[in-house]
Amino acid sequence: MRPINEDDLQALVDERLDPVRRAEVESYLTANPEVRTRVERLRDLGRDLRAAFAPVMTEPVPAQLNLVHLVEARRRPQIPAWQAGAAAMLLILGGLGGWGLRGAFAPIPSGVDALAQEASANFAVYAPDRLRPVELAASDRDELARWFTTRLDRKVGVPDLSSAGYQLMGGRLVATPHGPAGLLMYDDQRGTRLVMLMRPMAEPGDAPMREHRSDTAIGYAWAQDGLGYSLVGRADPATLHPLANEIRRTSATNT
Repeated sequence: MRPINEDDLQALVDERLDPVRRAEVESYLTANPEVRTRVERLRDLGRDLRAAFAPVMTEPVPAQLNLVHLVEARRRPQIPAWQAGAAAMLLILGGLGGWGLRGAFAPIPSGVDALAQEASANFAVYAPDRLRPVELAASDRDELARWFTTRLDRKVGVPDLSSAGYQLMGGRLVATPHGPAGLLMYDDQRGTRLVMLMRPMAEPGDAPMREHRSDTAIGYAWAQDGLGYSLVGRADPATLHPLANEIRRTSATNT
């Protein structure tokens, strides 16, 4: 049997596994209750999102936006072209549900913006985890660097933030819409955790650092030599921003 990885867990949550693989993953979860707890949390989040948007999806289509009328109107030159666009939008909305509905009204992020969103999402999932927040511990620092370097196909280091009071807890590989990413987690011994996400970018070269915020955290994301970084946490920006700058500086000297 192939080892169970993050892609399998996400596919289970999304109900995209074939019956054989699903049985293998379920067996793995039975043997690993702490992982099952995390998977159930993701399932609960999905159900909450679907429930939140269910009223929108059940609303009747206004008569003035009836698709047949809109298509007929588009054939008449004197009718404004915006109505045809409204018909297309109705088709899109009709096929969307849950989280996808939100995406219909917001631009799809790309580049550093996408990286920032992925880092915030992974912070929300793993930072609160008190059972198994990382796969490899800090004692496996060298193994972490080799693992990330192999899977990301880029030389990846493990920044030392101890001078700022943050000790490495460890790390793991995570799945993103743009491929695998390396996740490192740090702790200041008072329970304040930071997460740094790293993955190759679609575009080579550098991208300037930018701040990003979510409901639960603040972060700083940038790209350097085609590798994207995002440092996320609940720390004061006055602490987090200098840390991000230091990581960017030391990463440049180590490549």
